[in-house]
Amino acid sequence: MRYFALAAALTLPLAAFAASGNDWNPPKPTETTKTCKGKRVWDEEKKRCVRARKSSLNQQELMGAVRELAYAGRQEDAQAVLSAMADQQDSLVLTYWGFTHRKQGNLELAQAYYDQALAQDPDNILARSYMGQGLVEQGKYGLALIQWKEIRARGGDGTWAEASLRNALETGTSYSY
Repeated sequence: MRYFALAAALTLPLAAFAASGNDWNPPKPTETTKTCKGKRVWDEEKKRCVRARKSSLNQQELMGAVRELAYAGRQEDAQAVLSAMADQQDSLVLTYWGFTHRKQGNLELAQAYYDQALAQDPDNILARSYMGQGLVEQGKYGLALIQWKEIRARGGDGTWAEASLRNALETGTSYSY
């Protein structure tokens, strides 16, 4: 009966992937993942790989490097870049701390970061999606469904966050980014 309710809740059609720009696609590899080794990022201004704290990258560029490194499976390197971010209480920074820890198998720590991200911004649908995908990976479909419903209730219907969590609920497989 529980699975019937879950299946019924997920019968809505998947939104067109092109609707939300780059969020629908994996990050494109840059020199950070093509050239830089370890906990370094490509600094275009310096034309070399540097530690994130010594880079000329702004916060948005650093977050792009975090996403790229995390997608490439380089979670520890992504965490080194995260540690260089100025505002460690920023909801998106907390979200990626959660994501990288989840991908490393640190599920309790990941959940703590997702909880902090949502305490900072309850409308952070990316945190809800990543947390929900982690719940799917743990077989906690009911809790993941709650996050999917929260995403929709908070205006996230048709976004990558909503569609990816819905897909995870339907298939039992989550995304890497």
